[in-house]
Amino acid sequence: MKSIERNKKNRIAAAITAALVPMASAIVAPGVAAQEVNDAEKAVALETIEVTATRRAGSLQEVPINISAVTNDLMEQQDLEELEDIARWVPGLTVNDQGGRSESPIIVRGLNTNSSGPGSNGGTVATYVGEIPLFMNLRLLDIDRVEVLIGPQGTLYGAGTLGGAIRYIPKKVDLDFVSGSVNGDLYQTNESESMGGEAGFVFNAPIMEGTLGFRAAFNYSDDPGFIDYDYLVRESGTSLPDPDFTDQAEVDANLYSVEDGNTFEQTAAKVQLRWVPTDWLDTTLSYFYQKDDIGARSTVHYQSLGDENPIGDLVGKYDAAYRFLEPMERENELLSLEVEADLGFATLVSATGSSKTTRDSNADVTDLLIRLSYGYEEFPAFSGLTTSTSEDENLTQELRLVSNSDGPLSWIVGAYYNKNDYNRNYREEVEGFDEFAIETWGATGSLRPDSIEYISYGIDQIKEQAFFGEISYAFNEKLDITLGLRQYKYEVETESDTDLPLYYTVFTGRDPDSILFEPNTAEGDDDGNLFKFNASYAFSSDVMGYVTVSEGFRIGGVNAVAACPPNVDDITNQLICALPDEAMYDADTTTNYEAGIKTSWFKSRFTFNVAAFNVDWEDPQVSGITENGAVGILTNAKGANAKGVEISSRATLSDDLTMYAAYSYAKTEMTDDAFGIFGSTGDTVYEGDRLPGSPEHQISIGLNYTTELWNRLLDLSYGFTAQSDVYSTLGLRNYGEELPGYGLSNISAKLSDEAWSVTFYVNNLFDKYAFTSASRNWGDIEYGNRGSDLQRSYAHYILTPRTVGLKFSYQFGM
Repeated sequence: MKSIERNKKNRIAAAITAALVPMASAIVAPGVAAQEVNDAEKAVALETIEVTATRRAGSLQEVPINISAVTNDLMEQQDLEELEDIARWVPGLTVNDQGGRSESPIIVRGLNTNSSGPGSNGGTVATYVGEIPLFMNLRLLDIDRVEVLIGPQGTLYGAGTLGGAIRYIPKKVDLDFVSGSVNGDLYQTNESESMGGEAGFVFNAPIMEGTLGFRAAFNYSDDPGFIDYDYLVRESGTSLPDPDFTDQAEVDANLYSVEDGNTFEQTAAKVQLRWVPTDWLDTTLSYFYQKDDIGARSTVHYQSLGDENPIGDLVGKYDAAYRFLEPMERENELLSLEVEADLGFATLVSATGSSKTTRDSNADVTDLLIRLSYGYEEFPAFSGLTTSTSEDENLTQELRLVSNSDGPLSWIVGAYYNKNDYNRNYREEVEGFDEFAIETWGATGSLRPDSIEYISYGIDQIKEQAFFGEISYAFNEKLDITLGLRQYKYEVETESDTDLPLYYTVFTGRDPDSILFEPNTAEGDDDGNLFKFNASYAFSSDVMGYVTVSEGFRIGGVNAVAACPPNVDDITNQLICALPDEAMYDADTTTNYEAGIKTSWFKSRFTFNVAAFNVDWEDPQVSGITENGAVGILTNAKGANAKGVEISSRATLSDDLTMYAAYSYAKTEMTDDAFGIFGSTGDTVYEGDRLPGSPEHQISIGLNYTTELWNRLLDLSYGFTAQSDVYSTLGLRNYGEELPGYGLSNISAKLSDEAWSVTFYVNNLFDKYAFTSASRNWGDIEYGNRGSDLQRSYAHYILTPRTVGLKFSYQFGM
């Protein structure tokens, strides 16, 4: 029983640590020895959580910036497997889950201008894996913790840090011991006809003890989906997408159904090789591979179709009405080399990364073509399908020196280089439309065998380089001041063109197999400086305050749309082009003014932290569309602002029970009017309009109780997260909507000993149904002259229904 009691105490400390780490503003206090509070009560010892987001190691509570760290223990406790889950526990961080097919937008402090929907991730938050900038959406595989820096981080982290930065810290290779684990998960999601599951392992072994070792991790998951597709076209260009829905025989002849279409299958693997030949050199070579196979979008058309649409009343809460499944296959690869050398006076860190992402997907483009008002809807069997492929390659190199002096002066200097090459190909196919145009409209051209209505390509290259540094000085034991500066420069080059093969073949007599490109090239560059000031003051050993002024920026660029001809106003046929003011967009910057306080009370049994901020956003990049062709582009508004507060606290109620809570409020608004950003179909955005994509209020509350059952440890956890309403567009302009807020409850029970654990969990305990974001806007069902009775592109992303599961894990060591 003594060993069980010792294990229980260790597990209690671990559970308490896990309960503390999700708090924003570093609510976890440094580890302290258990001390007597009175003769009958003792304070619980807390494990120190070390973070390295400031490029130096330090405890969460002592680092004078707004930072959170979510450890692996908490991920297990609250079943956090994706960044979308983690965001619910970090005040000020919002990630709108859009399923596996679309990259979910990451928003900090409401700094976002993009309308919700596919591709709405505006790149205002930089992500890293270890020391390497991350340009892909990776699974949390064999991760030690996730560090979230709230607020602009331009000096140390560079581009894309308008709102903050997120770092995934992988577990290190252990050079002394053989260890590993195997895990499995089996679960059932409401509305799904099949069970989902995953399995994986981790194995660590030294090759030369203390000098050379490797670590490997693998995970396979298979999610069966929960959204039904009941209106899929059997044969494009022949089958009727909108048959007589009162005639079941006609429906069956033209359409078919797929249950649980939004499947998600993922294979992820990671291998690390660590070499420490001397006590001053530490190197790690890592390779990460991930493949995602997605069956369809995770959107539904419930309450999203117009009154005139014949299937409006037929679509249920978990039904999608797209004409095609829209699958996607995505592969990610990341090769990195991290070298750390202790030079005595300073530590030299070199981080080299090479990543590649390829995507191959299809999409239903029927509604887009109908909205162009060129008569496509007159063809009864009209439907359009896109094929899109892309390849995104990044090469990054960072070198920095971090001083090792124990004196009052410390510093960091470094250099950074990044090269991004992005190639994309896109085409739209409309089977049977050429034959219809010739037979019905009397077109005098010939048939188009490949049915390509629109085709485009693009080649983009971005080069960024920067020099940066920070210097800190401790004037005494209480006052520290840090100054930071980053000087950056970037160059953007792009080549692109489009063609309308079917139009020119059918209506002008061009060759049936011709595709004509006249490449358009453009380039741009910019440079600038970013500044940071931070001061912290220790009022006592338990109370520390800080103030920060920091800047962040995001690279500008060239929109990949061909320039309009001079006589664009005289052209009446379909035309896709960019006007002069639509061709390019500028870099945007943020300046953050922040004050915070971190406190511990009652021998660290209670902590309370608060941060107040005001962020000015200059030249915010805004998603819009071209006047001609309604192609998505980026442009610049004049300004926006976000201000608010983030509060976090935790309490150790007993040796077995801990409670933690967090709250954030962010008021966001445009500070100037913005004209024409939605193209000819949208409204003007005005000063004071609220920014889209994130709630004003967020709250999270967690309880963890540890006890003994059957001579084993039992961990009982409950988590509640909630958010207020979200705007889908800027100020609800351009047919935006207000998405109601919602709350979620999760519970779990984990029974374990030193080697194994079994966890029963329920996510979305009360089976809450809520829209998380919108695909396009309700204007699609209001355009009376644009086939509103046919359109189905307006849809909603939704919460995953209640999921009940059982996890198993076994750990071993030698």
